[in-house]
Amino acid sequence: MTGMSTCPSCGRSFASRNQTHTCAALGDLDRHFARSSPQVRATFDAVLACVRAVGPVQVLAETTRIALQVRMSFAAFMPRRDWLNGHLVLPRRIDSPRFLRIDTFSPRNVVHVFRLSGPDQVDAEFAGWLAEAYRVGAQEHLRRPPSRRLPDYLITLWRPRWRVNRSRPARSAVR
Repeated sequence: MTGMSTCPSCGRSFASRNQTHTCAALGDLDRHFARSSPQVRATFDAVLACVRAVGPVQVLAETTRIALQVRMSFAAFMPRRDWLNGHLVLPRRIDSPRFLRIDTFSPRNVVHVFRLSGPDQVDAEFAGWLAEAYRVGAQEHLRRPPSRRLPDYLITLWRPRWRVNRSRPARSAVR
C-alpha cells in the first residue's frame, strides 16, 4: 500500500496522488449541529464512538458534510434539525430496509444512504456496517489475500519430470 499524499494548498491527505477535491479550510464540527436537536448530536456521537472502537479516524468538518476518513473517506454525515442523514461506503451491496438508496460506483465501492433519527438506531447491526466501512476507508478490501504459491524449495522438488531435456538427442519415432 502506498503512502498518503498531501495537497500543498489545503493540507488534506489522500490515498491517491492528485485526488480531485475542493480546497477549503475545514470548519468547526459544532457549526454543523447549531440548528439540530440534541438527539442528532447524540446520534453522531454514538456513531463516532463505534468507529473509534474500530481504530483511529479523522473527522473532517467540511463545508456541507462531516466526513470520516482513514486512508479515504468511508462515511459522511449531514445533520438536519431532527435526524442525521449520511452514507457509508461498503465493499458489497447490502439490501436492508434501513438504507434509503444504494449506489454502486465500482464492484468494491457501494454507497449506502441512510437516515438516523436517534442514538438507539446505532445498534449492533449498524455498528457492524460501520466497521466494514472503516475497513474500506483503510482500503483493506483492496488487499489481495495471501498467496497460495508453493515455496521455492517445494517447487524444485515437485517440478515435473516429463519436461523435455534438450541436452539429449530426441528418440527416433520409427523403430
